[in-house]
Amino acid sequence: MSGHSKWATIKHKKGAADKKRAKLFAKLIKQVEVAARQGGGDMDANATLRTMYQKARDSSVPLDTIERAIKRGTGELEGVNYEPITYEGYAPAGVALYVEALTDNRNRTGSDMRSVLSKNGGSMAEPGSVAWQFERKGVITLDRALDEDELMMMALEHGAEDLVDEGDTWRLTCAPTDLNGLRDALESAEVAFENADLTMLPTSTVEVTDVSDAKAVLRLIDALDDNDDVQDVFANFDMPDEVMQAAAAE
Repeated sequence: MSGHSKWATIKHKKGAADKKRAKLFAKLIKQVEVAARQGGGDMDANATLRTMYQKARDSSVPLDTIERAIKRGTGELEGVNYEPITYEGYAPAGVALYVEALTDNRNRTGSDMRSVLSKNGGSMAEPGSVAWQFERKGVITLDRALDEDELMMMALEHGAEDLVDEGDTWRLTCAPTDLNGLRDALESAEVAFENADLTMLPTSTVEVTDVSDAKAVLRLIDALDDNDDVQDVFANFDMPDEVMQAAAAE
């Protein structure tokens, strides 16, 4: 299983309940705004906006807040012009990092990324040196109690590529363009799921079994994620549950 996928799920659940909720809202609103600016405000014609809209709604962002973000993106309301930018680097234990950010000041954000990496045992990498180790996918997380054969049979009809056992959940993957259709199919069949999102999955992983290494990797990922400009942090570590739990508990 992908250790980072499990950690991201844990962080997502925590983020909905603790003091980071406001920061999570701010990031989601920014994603909606940029999607509207890049592809227009019509969700039927802008699949990315529809995905970001639903992601915000799933996290309980108020509808009027989302609608204002769309209007800022389309120019109906005044707003800041954010641009997407990615950073690549390495965490301790040789773990590859791929960071997606939205910024109104590339110099500030770049400086912040270098500072966070250096202070937490990581390093910046040259563009392209890490990106090839990840691929963009749609991912839906479902309850492990669902029947595997029935779930896969239905999902395959709507663009699913793979179903992976992640311990207490199923991870259903598809091409990015098939995410909304697959999500709609699950909802129509009244199949409950925990979340559906676009993500970057590693094509290969680095095993991290030492608790001190695991703690350093998770600390760096959290530090990057705490930056207001950072939208997502992806990493290619594979970490046993007991190691992740021990590292998170310290």
